[in-house]
Amino acid sequence: MPDTQTLYIDGQWQAAADGATREIHCPANGELVASVSEAGRADVDGAVAAARRAFDSGDWPGTPAAERGDVLLKVAAGLRAAKDEFAHAESLDTGKRLVESEIDMDDIANCFDYFGKLAGQDAGRLVDAGSADVVSRIVHEPVGVCALITPWNYPLLQAAWKVAPALAAGNTFILKPSELTPHTAVLLMSLLENCGVPAGVANLVLGAGAEAGAPMTEHPDVDMVSFTGGFETGRHISSAAALSVKNVALELGGKNPNVVFADADFDAAIDNALNAAFVHSGQVCSAGARLVVEKSLHDKFVDELVRRAKMIRLGGPFDPRAETGPLISAAHREKVSAYVQRGIQEGAVLRCGGEAPSGDLENGFYYLPTVLDDVKQGMSVVVDEGFGPVVTVETFDDEDDAVRIANDTKYGLAAGVWTQDAGKSQRVAGRLRHGTVWINDFHPYLPQAEWGGYGQSGIGRELGPTGLDEYQEAKHIYHNLRPAVTGWFEDGGDQ
Repeated sequence: MPDTQTLYIDGQWQAAADGATREIHCPANGELVASVSEAGRADVDGAVAAARRAFDSGDWPGTPAAERGDVLLKVAAGLRAAKDEFAHAESLDTGKRLVESEIDMDDIANCFDYFGKLAGQDAGRLVDAGSADVVSRIVHEPVGVCALITPWNYPLLQAAWKVAPALAAGNTFILKPSELTPHTAVLLMSLLENCGVPAGVANLVLGAGAEAGAPMTEHPDVDMVSFTGGFETGRHISSAAALSVKNVALELGGKNPNVVFADADFDAAIDNALNAAFVHSGQVCSAGARLVVEKSLHDKFVDELVRRAKMIRLGGPFDPRAETGPLISAAHREKVSAYVQRGIQEGAVLRCGGEAPSGDLENGFYYLPTVLDDVKQGMSVVVDEGFGPVVTVETFDDEDDAVRIANDTKYGLAAGVWTQDAGKSQRVAGRLRHGTVWINDFHPYLPQAEWGGYGQSGIGRELGPTGLDEYQEAKHIYHNLRPAVTGWFEDGGDQ
């Protein structure tokens, strides 16, 4: 389809009603990727109306769950077949290394596979009503029309975490990806169409939050909003959805501690601390941006961390020597830079990084891997999510101190624990108030395991059986097989 017809509404590709467009530029070098349609309220209204009709009058909600699952399995196969095309588009939009985008595509296909297989497994459950004359059962039904709003750091992965369970449950949806990274969502809509998703079930609007996202969250015909992104936006979405009491699922980021005890495998812990902080230039909601290290290990560990961080090679998505890429935009790089400078002003010690690189990378939005040492609880760089290639270093005395420091956050998405003491690792993991805890590892996730956080990291869970539950309503059906007069009220006859 032409670039200016990139909205997908009721099974048709179309331009924005007012003709608005947006240019997408690659963060690695500023080059133009393409121009796409920029939706407004009229486009959102059309997409919601299509999704409403498809849910209320269409066949998809009533299609047997196993058949819906088969469609998702076809999507997974289609993603694998078109992996190169999808990965290339993702890297151009985000600037991330091609190898990372390729890994993402594998994970996305696995997500569709998981929910495709899970779709037909829920037969509901029988409830003991205490009588042989009553059949009482719980069934699960789709929520309805879902507004799915996703971020720019993992565009198609985050979309898949929502689209796959929404379709598996029998819902219809409107997907709004970040306005900065739309192209894999466009490709996904074509794939869904080719795999047999009916017109109106899957709809796509592109555009900024105020013009396209807000009308979705406020719309009276939307039954559920699922959002991944920043806390402030999530708070506004929650308030808007509350006006009509919509179902809401929010994943709002984290400030994730990576706790390293002195008895940890040193080489593995160093390697994974770098991975935790600097993969995708730290633009990861579960990034291990807080290194919490035992005091006796601090000097040796941090010196090696700094040495290795200085060696990280930055580059564009198709540079085979690059180990990490740019930030998403000039504005975001300015935010990261200001974040680092506030930390230094508050007393943090800059060990490396803290600036943009010079030379051949000047046309991209790069920022050097940064280590801030000797930080204290309460500093802004410890409290606030930086969402860049920045790791802070805190120290602890003992196990209790480690848990106290790691839990001292308004977020609670993920945490890591490094120790060769199995008992200690389990004790600490059990006490950490975070939705995912990795022991002697960092970052892996499984589509069959729930993902989400405590506190201001959000509401609800994605992935796993609970991720499907988010898109379903539970209904109790009570069937009296032997109806009878209750006799509760006296029959007065003709009196």
